[in-house]
Amino acid sequence: MMDFMRAGMRIAHEAPLDIIKRVSVSTDYDYALVHLFDEIPQYYNHFVDCIKRGRYVILDNSIFELGTAFDSEQFAAWVRALKPSAYIVPDVLEDMNGTINNFDNWLNTYQDVKGLKIGVVQGKTWKDIVECYNYMNKNADIIAISFDYSYYEELFPDEKNKYVSWMKGRRKLLHDMLEEKIINTNKPHHLLGAGLPQEFVAYKEYDWIDTIDTSNPVVHGMKGIKYAELEDGVFGLEDKESVKLYTLMEEPVENLQDVFYNMLKFRQNVFNI
Repeated sequence: MMDFMRAGMRIAHEAPLDIIKRVSVSTDYDYALVHLFDEIPQYYNHFVDCIKRGRYVILDNSIFELGTAFDSEQFAAWVRALKPSAYIVPDVLEDMNGTINNFDNWLNTYQDVKGLKIGVVQGKTWKDIVECYNYMNKNADIIAISFDYSYYEELFPDEKNKYVSWMKGRRKLLHDMLEEKIINTNKPHHLLGAGLPQEFVAYKEYDWIDTIDTSNPVVHGMKGIKYAELEDGVFGLEDKESVKLYTLMEEPVENLQDVFYNMLKFRQNVFNI
């Protein structure tokens, strides 16, 4: 088990090759997508260098990008090769039973794989989400909560777009789980992705949230979309670009100032600075 130091949330932003080094030095840790390692050796080598420099690195199983998690055997091979600080055990989108079965299989099959194990909570209902959470609390080193459960849209079905539903939904889920004393505040948690960046204003007191990853500031900056001040000191968006960062991995970045403006405003939302 990791020594969980309550030093505040750490932020990582996925970025294209053109600016990946500059984004890395402006963030708290690095977040890698495994399916790009074979496709883009330069991308993999960047994270090898991060590890050599002592950076904290999380390796993702690319389920958000691929729709299904990266093959477990190949994923284990990449974990052994890179030796990341932590990695996300292959899960199954919104499937509590499938995710728990995958995690059990990982524990039994890949005992030699080093690094902190991140377990993603999956499920379509409150009951399933809580059951999956309780399992991960017992078996994972770090617990991850995603930004886009369909459960969020059931909680807030009348919002003007799904991203508002997702933002309000994750806020309510974490609040309700905390109120019901389900959250283990002595274990680090990871927030997977972001719909709207203003969501993170709500988590300033949640010192059990250790890490956040999102490409949101980078993608919108690349598109020339700057976060707007929605209210005093809160910056964000009314809607979200649906493009995924990995599809832009080899594109040149022309709006660098907008990217770093958004990164700064995202950090202000998180830390109230």
